[in-house]
Amino acid sequence: MKKVILFLVVVGVIAACAVWYLRRPNSSAMAFRTVTIERGDLLATISATGTVEPEEAIDVGAQVTGKIKTIGKAKDGNEIDYGSMVDEGMVLAQIDDSLYAAELASAEAGLQQAKAEELKSRADLEQLQAKLYQAQRDWDRAQKLGPSEALAQSSYDSYKSAYEVAKANITVGQANITQAQASIASAQASLDKAKRNLGYCTIVSPVKGIIIDRRVNMGQTVVSSMSTSSLFLIAKDLTKMQIWVAVNEADIGYIYAGQPVSFTVTAFPGRVFKGQVSKIRLNATMTQNVVNYVVEINTDNSDGKLLPYLTADIRFELNRRDNVLQVPSAALRWFPATEQVSPEFRDSEIMKNAVDSPGSTRPQGSRDSRASQTRKPSPEVNAQNQGVLWVQSGDFVKPLPVQVGAADGIMTEISGPEVQEGLAVITGEQTSQDDDGNSATTSPFTPQFRRR
Repeated sequence: MKKVILFLVVVGVIAACAVWYLRRPNSSAMAFRTVTIERGDLLATISATGTVEPEEAIDVGAQVTGKIKTIGKAKDGNEIDYGSMVDEGMVLAQIDDSLYAAELASAEAGLQQAKAEELKSRADLEQLQAKLYQAQRDWDRAQKLGPSEALAQSSYDSYKSAYEVAKANITVGQANITQAQASIASAQASLDKAKRNLGYCTIVSPVKGIIIDRRVNMGQTVVSSMSTSSLFLIAKDLTKMQIWVAVNEADIGYIYAGQPVSFTVTAFPGRVFKGQVSKIRLNATMTQNVVNYVVEINTDNSDGKLLPYLTADIRFELNRRDNVLQVPSAALRWFPATEQVSPEFRDSEIMKNAVDSPGSTRPQGSRDSRASQTRKPSPEVNAQNQGVLWVQSGDFVKPLPVQVGAADGIMTEISGPEVQEGLAVITGEQTSQDDDGNSATTSPFTPQFRRR
C-alpha cells in the first residue's frame, strides 16, 4: 500500500510540474519596432540607368583606300590626338596620294585625247563638205547633159552615185563629231572623279570641335569598302550633353517631353545634376521579352564635368509633395497575427480581408493582401488607394486606416482623420530575449509558433 501511495504521489508531482511548465508565462516577451509619422517633402520618381552622350558627334571617315602618310597638327601645334581642339577645315590626316595622282594625270591625258578626236572629226567633216560640193557640181552638169552622145550612161550614173555618197558622208562626219563630244564629257567626268579621289586623300575636319576618339595611326592602311572607314570622332559642343536612357514599357507612360530629371554619376559622388526629357524614340527594342524605349535627356555641361560615355543613374521626377505626412513603406507592409489584435478589432472588416480562407488566420509577420504590397512610385494620389497602419494599444495592437498617396520607394505619403505627426506606428516585431537569453529580432515574414 505504501508503494502504491508513493507511486501516486510521484505521478501527481510530475503532472503538476508538467502543467506548471506548459502554463508558465512565455519568457520571451514580444515587443514591437515602431517609427513615428513625420512631416516632410516627398518626391515620387522612376529610376533608370543611362549613358552620357555628346549632343552632336560627327564620325569622320575615309572615302578612299590607302596608307596614312601623316597625322595633322592641332591648334596647339601637337599631333592631333584625344582631346585635341580642331577648327573647321583643319587637316586631320593625309593618305598617300601617289596612286590617285597618277589616276588624275591619266584622266587629264584622256580628256586631251578626246578633245583631239573632236578636232579631227570636225576637220574630216569639212573635207566631206568639200567633196559633197564637188560631187553636187558634177551631178548638176550631168543632169543638164543627160545621157547622150556627149555623156555616156555609165558616167551619168557615176556622178549621181558620187553625189549620194558625199551627201551620206556628211551625216557620218556629224555623227563622229557627236561621238567625240561624248568622249570629251566622259573624259571630263573621269577627270573630276580623279580630282575628287585625290582630294579625299586629305582628311579635314567638317566642324569645329574636340577629338573624342582617334582610331588610326601613321602608317596604318585604311580600306574603304561598302561602309566608310572611321578615323576620328569629333564632338561639336561638349557644353551640351545628352543622356540616353532605356525605359521599361511599364514606366514609359509616365515619361513626357520637358519632364524634369535629376541624375548622378559615379565620377562625382554626392553631386546631383539636373536635366529634362528631350524626346522619346519610337523604335523600341525587346530584350528577354521586355520592351524598352530610349529616352533622350538634355543637360547643361558648361563646367565640363560630364565626360562622354559616363554611366548615369537617372531619376525621373513624377510628383513632388511638399510638407506632407509620411511613414516608411515597411509600416504599410506589416500585418499582425490575430491574437495580437485587440479583441474588439478581431472581427473587423480589416481582419476578415486578411484571412485567406474561412477559419484560417495569418501567422505573425504575414502581410495584408490589399495594403502591404510593395508600392510603385505613383505620380498622383488615388482616393481609392487605402492602407492600414498599426499602433500599439496596451498589450495589443489596433488598426489605423489611412489613405495612401505618392511614394518614392522608401517613404509613402499618408493622410486620414486620425493621422497625426509624431504618432508611433509599428513596422515589425522583436523579442526582448531568445531561449538563450540573448536579444533577437523577428523578421516580419518568418512564421512564429506558439506553445500549446
